[in-house]
Amino acid sequence: MFHLQLPVLEKILRPMIVYLFLVGFLRLFGKRELAQLNPFDLVVLLSLSNTVQNAMIGDDNSVSGGLIGAFSLLAINWALTRVLFSAPKVNQALEGTKTVLVRQGKIDHEALKKESLTQEELLSVLHKQGFSDFDEVQRCELEPNGNFYIEGRKPSVQSVEHDALVKAVEKLTREVHQLRAEMGK
Repeated sequence: MFHLQLPVLEKILRPMIVYLFLVGFLRLFGKRELAQLNPFDLVVLLSLSNTVQNAMIGDDNSVSGGLIGAFSLLAINWALTRVLFSAPKVNQALEGTKTVLVRQGKIDHEALKKESLTQEELLSVLHKQGFSDFDEVQRCELEPNGNFYIEGRKPSVQSVEHDALVKAVEKLTREVHQLRAEMGK
């Protein structure tokens, strides 16, 4: 149960090497893989973890081997996070840039194509954030980490004034009806 079948150094290096390659591959294949927009992407990510399992642990199924592998993954993640935090330019180069998908209610079809997103998938993301249509969105960005940033459009001054005027007219109408009802008694 605790007997290691592989040398400790190999147990440390295997997960670290696989981790670095996965980070690189996920960066190479784009933000969509991180966003998990549909069941196909989720299946790919789950299958990916199973696919690299043996590369990380080798033929060793011992508890000690698993603990060393887990420690190695956490250590490389911690180290890489610290390096990227202290070197913002390296972080930006590795992470990439955001992609603007919607500007002032208009879809950027080239950006959707670049990110392999359909209009329906993007609309589904907007629905989850409480928007019913693209016209309601001032800006929608797909961030390098796979998250969506969505900013709603602010109503125009005329629209706000119109709504205030309609409310005032409705209030006056109610008051007139109330006065008529009182006078009719």
